[in-house]
Amino acid sequence: MQRRYPIGAEIVSENETHFRVWAPKAKMLDVVLESSTEESAQRTFHSLTQERDGYFSGMVTCGVGARYRFRVNRLENFHPDPASRFQPEGPHGSSYIVDPFAFKWTDANWRGVELAGQVIYEFHVGTFTPEGTWRAAAEKLELLKSDGITSLEMMPIADFPGRFGWGYDGVDLFAPAHLYGTPEDLRAFIDRAHALGLGVILDVVYNHFGPDGNYLGVYSDDYINRQRENEWGDSINFDGENCGPVREFFVTNGRYWIEEFHFDGFRFDATQSIYDKSQEYIVGAIGRAARQAAGERAIILIAENETQEPKLVRPREEGGDDLDAVWNDDWHHSAMVALTGRNEAYYTDYTGSPQEFISAAKYGYLFQGQPYSWQEAPRGYPALGLPPQIFVAFIDNHDQISNCAFGDRARTQTSPGRYRAMTTLLLLGDVGDDKLKEAVRKGRFEFLSQFPSTARAEMQTRIGVPHDTRTFEKSKLDWNERERNSALCHFHRDLLRLRRDDSRLRLQIAGAVDGAVIHAESFLLRFLSEQNDDRLLIINFGRRHRLVPAPEPLLAPPSGCEWELLWSSESARYDGPGTVDIATDDEWILPAEAAFVLRPRIRTKPRKKPKKR
Repeated sequence: MQRRYPIGAEIVSENETHFRVWAPKAKMLDVVLESSTEESAQRTFHSLTQERDGYFSGMVTCGVGARYRFRVNRLENFHPDPASRFQPEGPHGSSYIVDPFAFKWTDANWRGVELAGQVIYEFHVGTFTPEGTWRAAAEKLELLKSDGITSLEMMPIADFPGRFGWGYDGVDLFAPAHLYGTPEDLRAFIDRAHALGLGVILDVVYNHFGPDGNYLGVYSDDYINRQRENEWGDSINFDGENCGPVREFFVTNGRYWIEEFHFDGFRFDATQSIYDKSQEYIVGAIGRAARQAAGERAIILIAENETQEPKLVRPREEGGDDLDAVWNDDWHHSAMVALTGRNEAYYTDYTGSPQEFISAAKYGYLFQGQPYSWQEAPRGYPALGLPPQIFVAFIDNHDQISNCAFGDRARTQTSPGRYRAMTTLLLLGDVGDDKLKEAVRKGRFEFLSQFPSTARAEMQTRIGVPHDTRTFEKSKLDWNERERNSALCHFHRDLLRLRRDDSRLRLQIAGAVDGAVIHAESFLLRFLSEQNDDRLLIINFGRRHRLVPAPEPLLAPPSGCEWELLWSSESARYDGPGTVDIATDDEWILPAEAAFVLRPRIRTKPRKKPKKR
């Protein structure tokens, strides 16, 4: 039987479907066709043939829309397909046969996305709109495109139990979450994004399975490694006994999302907790299979990695895993200290100083093997020489917002001016049963207790409970904020336009950025060029001050030129106090908590003569 994938249900003809499942714990395995999961539902049973290595397979007369589960060893209980393509009633219900070719794509000319220059918008389908569906989300895509977003990062969508969820305890890795719509709705969302020129990458969780609705143990005990735990429970067995079919399961999952849904890549969640000592690290193997599945279409592969291992993005021929990018937690931690002044818990080793941002712009990670007092061990590994675009910087993301006691975004924890300055640097500088619910609540509260400011009992009583419907509803975006905070919208849109259209800022050139500290809380980054087309980005997180004296050569304009102001965060358009000249022949004056971009222009008047002494 010629199959596209080694596991799951695949339609062969109008009324024939081929099933294949890895079930080494079974001696006999039947497909149970059923009208529903009700005990009184009509059912028919169809035996599959046992293959070598624990697989069962066979043809059954059924087609699109048929509902089914598996029966192991003729026992009374039935269970969903581990590779189910859709679970209309959720993980505890029947699996559903899908025709992946029924949807008519219109993106044949879409060539994919390249990493350089990307502006990635992270979003959660359930909270992105009041409806919380792919159809509703598709209606907002044109607005994001007009803002200057280039790619969307969709938080995890593997199906999970309950009425809502955050996506990180998925159990059906091949089934798009039924709460957000049908598989065709997801395809339509991505097709619409591509029509607008937006890429869509998927956040995938390959470090653990969710505990509720996970039936893999019915089929095999070898999906997990009970001798090696991570933060969320048992690790997945990528390198132990009988790991081959487990690896195949995940590699197939990577291929599947790229081929059948046209995703433009992945963000791999918490790769530091994906343990694998195999010759080829499983994340690299999944990435390689995903690129092959994409064919000529370019995709981007990004890793979250708390331990900061550059091996993930080094080429395969150099012993790396050949991913495209990594999240830069160091940049975020420095930013939060600079914005709030709080350097507690895992912010302890960061000062938010100008030099940290200069080093981040030039070298990516700040910690590349130096002592790290918070963990009482060295942090990171050498990453010198890696290109700047591989380090994905951010002020907010889902983890860091949830690690704030009340889920506040960074802009509410600092002054407007300082937030505008930091955002300028970012954009231009380059649920289940009660037991489980209680375990999640307790785990979150224990994690937050590492922050002394949230460890007190009076604060703990005010923290949102993850499984509380009110917490979820409070997290939904309020689209009216675009009108109420129009100045902030103008600010972001203008910055993104500058990043996209400016002749120098749109380029990401390795080694062509230098920087200098010019005051206790201010610094500059100079974007160098060979055609006198430099740009000077000046950031001041502190009070207004005069740069006198100014013995810093990076402040000097190119020969025969003077600096002119290209953009300022002080503009009244952004609710700032108004723009002023900061560079003259006499002095430099930096307004408080502000950011500026300057470009060279040919001198319009003779250079001022020095005063005789």
